[in-house]
Amino acid sequence: MRFKSGLLIGIFGLIVVLLGGWFFTLATALLTYLALLEFFRMAEFKGIRPATKTTLFSSFIIIVSTYLETIGVLEGEISNSILPICSVGICTWLLLQPKSGTISDIAASIFGLFYLGFLPSYWIKLRGLDSVIISSNQSIMSFENLSNTTGLHLTLTSCFLIVASDIGSYFIGKSFGKTSLSPISPSKTIEGLIGGISCSILLAIFFAFLMNWENPLIVGIIYGISISLMALVGDLIESMMKRDAKIKDSGTFLPGHGGILDRIDSYIFTPSVLYYFFIILKYLN
Repeated sequence: MRFKSGLLIGIFGLIVVLLGGWFFTLATALLTYLALLEFFRMAEFKGIRPATKTTLFSSFIIIVSTYLETIGVLEGEISNSILPICSVGICTWLLLQPKSGTISDIAASIFGLFYLGFLPSYWIKLRGLDSVIISSNQSIMSFENLSNTTGLHLTLTSCFLIVASDIGSYFIGKSFGKTSLSPISPSKTIEGLIGGISCSILLAIFFAFLMNWENPLIVGIIYGISISLMALVGDLIESMMKRDAKIKDSGTFLPGHGGILDRIDSYIFTPSVLYYFFIILKYLN
């Protein structure tokens, strides 16, 4: 069951990334909606009362407005205003409740908006990129019948690198792991971390040469390290929250895999770092 669930998740992810557009946007919105429900469930285990419905709606608005910005329907300034406006709306909602809110209620609501609304929206921005100076060689790797954009290549390769990092960390850690990485997640080891980073770097360099990027070795190394470390941060942050809430999995949505948040935690912090990494590369060239 675990293998089947994992395979279905992978196929679903591949299809929506290839399709792009509203398919990718709505899929991202759906996943973050389900993950937010799990996050708020963890918060409620701690006696926190977040503004659940308002935050869920606000996160959806952020993701949709980000896509509208990438296709030129919304100006960047208008899209950038959504996060602070929604934050004010969430705080106002908490003020209007019969029972006065607490610092924890506000913090959980605003963090939920940032964590599972704002940060995942960068996958939309990354997918929407259509010109970065590390230009792809379209004759080697082309998706002309789907959506022949640099954003497609970067989104696909980034997802593959996260998977490579997770697989490398698991198998190297299981085989050679002796030194604990963090008390937050006792099963993770420094050896596993090195294995995950190594796998991510090797695959990143392979993609860099395959797509004929400029300075493929240097870009591949930075790309691979960035992906692996950000995936680890996402994993540890979720582990820390589950540990605090005293639960094993964030939910039971996926048989054998736990909740949605358990599956996407490695994908939350990576897109914003990658997006600005490639934007900086663009300006440096």
